[in-house]
Amino acid sequence: MDDVSRTEEFNREAISYSEFYKGKIQVLPKVPVRGLQDFSIWYTPGVAAVSNRIAADKEQSFELTGRWNSIAILTDGSRVLGLGNIGPEAAMPVMEGKSLIFNFLGGVNAVPIPIRVKSREEFISVAQSLEPSFGGFNLEDIESPKCFYILESLQKTLSIPAWHDDQLGTACITLAGLINALRVTGRKIEDTRIVLLGSGAANIAAAHLFFTAGFKKGNIILADSHGILEPEREDMDSLMINNPWKYELAMQTNSDRLKGPAENAFRGADVIISASKPGPGTIKKEWISTMNKDSIIFALANPVPEIWPEEARVAGARIIATGRGDFPNQVNNSLVFPGVFRGVLDARAKGVNFKIMVAASYEIADFVKNPDEEHIVPTMDDWELYPSVAAAVASKTVEMGLARKSNSRAGFYRNAKELIEFNRNVYLKMMNEKMIRELPGGNEIER
Repeated sequence: MDDVSRTEEFNREAISYSEFYKGKIQVLPKVPVRGLQDFSIWYTPGVAAVSNRIAADKEQSFELTGRWNSIAILTDGSRVLGLGNIGPEAAMPVMEGKSLIFNFLGGVNAVPIPIRVKSREEFISVAQSLEPSFGGFNLEDIESPKCFYILESLQKTLSIPAWHDDQLGTACITLAGLINALRVTGRKIEDTRIVLLGSGAANIAAAHLFFTAGFKKGNIILADSHGILEPEREDMDSLMINNPWKYELAMQTNSDRLKGPAENAFRGADVIISASKPGPGTIKKEWISTMNKDSIIFALANPVPEIWPEEARVAGARIIATGRGDFPNQVNNSLVFPGVFRGVLDARAKGVNFKIMVAASYEIADFVKNPDEEHIVPTMDDWELYPSVAAAVASKTVEMGLARKSNSRAGFYRNAKELIEFNRNVYLKMMNEKMIRELPGGNEIER
């Protein structure tokens, strides 16, 4: 089955199975109910004592309720996958899918909450109002530059972690892959010249994460559909007002003050990280041929990368990564967010920052013991990755003074592994016992 036919079959299955299951997740009790008298414990009158304990100390809500392991997946549906501004109702299937991954890989209770809001301020107000119910927020599929303002505001005002996966998750796995790509090609962080092709949410966050990881600001060049970002570009005044995050990077990066179209940045570059429009043909072979020897190409657009991997290899690239699972080196956010949230929840974190993200990236990179050209990141079925990332994140959170709960790294790892395995075993048992209905038809589709 070719790529187009396989994609069409996935689309057909998704609609058919969604009609059958009518949602991907549900709420189930986790306490025993031996008889109706037990509701006197779980509800009235016993519950009043729990409420009074929390009223006296709000921090107890992390110990006496499910808040400690619950997050909200918040979106306004303004930039969903490759679909654009399709609204909150249409965003719900994607948020449910995200919730399923959170739960299966990280043991996290993630509640999808698409919201109908008209402004970034209204979005922030809704999130702030929901804070007492959750241990963290995963922001999802919010258009740029609104997403920067919302994330920045929530990180300043909330006492729980706020994370925008399109920014931070993508940046984190990109750094992890880049760390191993540099190891394979024998490069040093401080000497590496990087071009970030596309200046949206993912690459703007990646630039800041790279700064924190030790890459030199002057060795990083950003480019968008209007060309290379540099202080004298004619739209700088407009960017200063409408997208200060992009403007700030134009001032700080590109110490050689390269100008002109994006292809001018390729000459002499070591790394291209593209989060741009889908290809093929967005990146030209002749541009890659002007890069330094053993060049590194991350072509992350979906569903079609900016250049096909084989074309990039013919043009001289030594390491190529994409966002797709049918090519080597899939740079996938799902390797990041389940473990990161497991970690911040286990530490009862008050926030998350770039230093914590760097720790997560190195944990993911170091999980690959012998990286090579076709294996620079783990895969989603590397089950041990997720508690490892959780332990690294939780420990760094303690070190940064952002944790409500302390433990040793080994203790955090043990707790995360036990919780994730227990959660997965419950799920698999429900499948084996037919408490989760089998797929209708039961026919395997050729992939």
